[in-house]
Amino acid sequence: MAVLTVQDLSMAYGGLKALSGVHLTVERGEIVGLIGPNGAGKTTLFNLLTGVYTPTGGNALFGREEEKKSLCGRRPCRICSDGIARTFQNIRLFKDMTVLDNLRIAMHRQVPYGFVVSLLRTPSFSKAESDLEKSCMALLERLGLSHRRFDLAKNLSYGEQRRLEIARALATAPALLLLDEPAAGMNPSETAQLASLIADIKKDFNLAILLIEHDMSLVMRICERIYVLNHGEIIAEGTPIAIQRNTRVIEAYLGVAE
Repeated sequence: MAVLTVQDLSMAYGGLKALSGVHLTVERGEIVGLIGPNGAGKTTLFNLLTGVYTPTGGNALFGREEEKKSLCGRRPCRICSDGIARTFQNIRLFKDMTVLDNLRIAMHRQVPYGFVVSLLRTPSFSKAESDLEKSCMALLERLGLSHRRFDLAKNLSYGEQRRLEIARALATAPALLLLDEPAAGMNPSETAQLASLIADIKKDFNLAILLIEHDMSLVMRICERIYVLNHGEIIAEGTPIAIQRNTRVIEAYLGVAE
């Protein structure tokens, strides 16, 4: 069953069409790749799905079949509460806060107490905060960051910052995780580790993943289906093997010989 259904989604800036009639689906428990040349509109699509932009046409539906909600026109915080989390092409952590506090902020929407209880510091507040920290530590342990919990995010290595951003997204308990070029800037060894981590996250957290990535070794290794975007339009969809052999995809990346 599809958790995300994109129907003829379009985005135009005046006379410039960034996306035109985009369609795709993502099933629960599936890793789907979204690839294409630079400027194809991949990050624009993520911005539409997360409420950063409002589309000029089409629709995007998220949730179970009987209770699907349109994402169009919804605020980013509401979309996150509904169960969609994302990372960014350029890492956006709270860099002057600790690793642990980066997760606390993401997970705090799940606390059971309100403003008054937090002011009074009741026993229920103390228990909820203790449970919250245990959950954060378990997530940090899972992503290999528990030993850095008191370090400022800006003092982590590049690869660790990438993992922390994924951990922060997971802390919101999403049903759909959007990863925007998570392997950018990584060496082959780090990329291989990331591929294993993403595959494990899908299995351990039982969620769907939509992945933008230029590293084809990662995409071909972990994605079950791939969509190819070029000049704002989907030009191909299929298994990794089918995409590798698709002539339109080859032309989009390499051009057409004269």
